[in-house]
Amino acid sequence: MDMKAFKESLNLEMPPEALSEALKALWFDANDDWHTAHSHAQAQDDRLGAWVHAYLHRKEGDLSNAAYWYRRAGQPVPAGDLSDEWDAITTSLLADAK
Repeated sequence: MDMKAFKESLNLEMPPEALSEALKALWFDANDDWHTAHSHAQAQDDRLGAWVHAYLHRKEGDLSNAAYWYRRAGQPVPAGDLSDEWDAITTSLLADAK
């Protein structure tokens, strides 16, 4: 799946089943369901899940918790716009899924 198809799927009632837990988390986040997004991020216990988990805590405003998850993900703590970070993470996870 590419970014265009992923963004088109945001209009569906549920995310496509084939998505990883981390991508499902980003899908729910884009649909304004932070709590379900957080549950999916927690369900993927690897560096990619940790990266999404970090982003979600940054979005929530819990910066110390976010910093912990960025360290677990091996990612720097970004200072830029959250929507830019969402795009970057989603692009990276979609590329990893191919």
